[in-house]
Amino acid sequence: MRMLWASVVLVALDDAIASQRAYQDGEDIISRWAHSTDGQEVLSNAGINPSERVVDGLKQFVSCGVRTSVALAELNRPEK
Repeated sequence: MRMLWASVVLVALDDAIASQRAYQDGEDIISRWAHSTDGQEVLSNAGINPSERVVDGLKQFVSCGVRTSVALAELNRPEK
């Protein structure tokens, strides 16, 4: 079940990244979502502590502008 909830977090991040690219408000969007009751519940169900440190990390990730699928592919890519 945690993986299902983690996928919801990834979708929220991708939505915020898309908004960051278009309107430069993605960091605010992910911050509001993570502080909301729904966001806190989703993060908790995904096994992520919804602390301020985590919210700052989510905002930093959004500011990088790299979609989650690309970032995860880079993590799984074998080194040469």
